Amino acid sequence: MPITQLNIRAVRNLSELSLSPSPGINIIHGPNGSGKSSVLEAIHMLGLCRSFRTNKLNHLIQTGETQCTVFAQVDAMGSGMSQPLGVERNLESDCRIRYAGNNIDITTLAELLPVQVINAETFMILEGSPAVRRQFLDWGSFHSNPEFIRLWRGFKRVLKQRNSLLKYGKIEQRIRAVWDQEFITYAEQLNTLRELYIEALKPEFDLILADLLEGVSIDLSFSPGWDKKRGLDQVLDDNFERDLRQGYTSAGPQRADLRLKVDGHTAAERLSRGQKKIVVSSLKLAQGVLFYKLNSRACIYLIDDLPSELDQQHSRLFCHYLEKTASQCFITSVDKEALTGYWSDQAELRFFNIQEGAFSTQ
Repeated sequence: MPITQLNIRAVRNLSELSLSPSPGINIIHGPNGSGKSSVLEAIHMLGLCRSFRTNKLNHLIQTGETQCTVFAQVDAMGSGMSQPLGVERNLESDCRIRYAGNNIDITTLAELLPVQVINAETFMILEGSPAVRRQFLDWGSFHSNPEFIRLWRGFKRVLKQRNSLLKYGKIEQRIRAVWDQEFITYAEQLNTLRELYIEALKPEFDLILADLLEGVSIDLSFSPGWDKKRGLDQVLDDNFERDLRQGYTSAGPQRADLRLKVDGHTAAERLSRGQKKIVVSSLKLAQGVLFYKLNSRACIYLIDDLPSELDQQHSRLFCHYLEKTASQCFITSVDKEALTGYWSDQAELRFFNIQEGAFSTQ
């Protein structure tokens, strides 16, 4: 069980809030504006040191306060023993993270507490830019292979340097060859890890989607960001003059994309709003299932307004899969009754009513 005790201070309208969550399903219900989503936001901050709703700290931190804090007891490794974890952010953008009495960095934090968000913004996996899909893909790649973060950072460094040289407008052939070779080395290794992850994710996604969205088949494929038939060295050479004019590198892993199609057409163009929610939720569920298989522990799901845009049948099926993942889930809903009957008798289920930023266990 990841979180055994949670304490939130000065996150939006949550002045001082404490709860002891269930290891399974936690349903947070109450009227709009009561603080339901803010609880999820605080848990996300505990796992990634940032909000999933805003990049502006003055919106995250309660008005009149200079910092916000989220503290928890977590059994991060599933060992049965909880350790203290705390994250503090202030208006100067400083981030302080402590786990088991030691300062840690954001990468270590992300490894400790893997968090998955399903909310209105999750639709952007289908409707948004390739950058959104790369973020989805890299979450899984990061948690599936310890080498990923080193390669990702190395590639970002080389890409930044190569783009700086392109913006300068003059690159000696010798210097260009050095940076191109390093670019290619990182790019190919990074691409391999992404491809391996998609290969492992696809069967999990297909199984879940077949149950949640009967009769609709989604073709999930990966574009590395360059024409692999020619090889990246040839692509960089062919694109060099154009890249020099534009001042940036036009091909490589920074252009990678995850493609979802229905009958040869982009899924975003063919699916209804409800179908889109099922598809993106299936992708997130598949990531959770695969994470568990690869790491022998579960991630945490933060699900904002689960009942919206799903009928009762699909809500029931979705809840069934959530329960099967053995993940700790925090789910918001305006109406408590909207999610009451969707769980098995064995589900570890706990309801929390929130009114004006304060909890009462129901």
